[in-house]
Amino acid sequence: MKSKTMASNLITERPSTPKGNKARVKPKEKAPKTKSKGFSLFHYLDKYTNLDSLFEEGVPLKYLPHILFLTGITLFYIGNTHYAEKTIRRIDKVKVETEDLRADYTTLASEYMEASKQSEVARNVAPLGLVESSSPPYQVIVPADEY
Repeated sequence: MKSKTMASNLITERPSTPKGNKARVKPKEKAPKTKSKGFSLFHYLDKYTNLDSLFEEGVPLKYLPHILFLTGITLFYIGNTHYAEKTIRRIDKVKVETEDLRADYTTLASEYMEASKQSEVARNVAPLGLVESSSPPYQVIVPADEY
């Protein structure tokens, strides 16, 4: 018995029993098409891999854990690559800063060594009225009982 659904502009017949899940019927193969003159990677993949038979009965859930695992590994690999590139850029930046600081240190150290020579110190304190002593230094001896 079929029931009728009434609509203002359409009358259609609906089966009384719902459709069940059925295996798909594989269509008959058509005659091969004429060969194209160009190279097509997808044509060769389709020709040599039979993926249609894999999906005849729907998506195979038995492969889902493997696919999710490979997807996770792929995402980890991509993230690790981005992290490594960011680290390399940061290392290069620090390397340039280190070279600049090393050059500054070398310059300041050589200026300090030049400025600490006795002749340079004598020349720099001459405007203050200080002169080099011409007599050698002597030791002051204090008796122990004076403390």
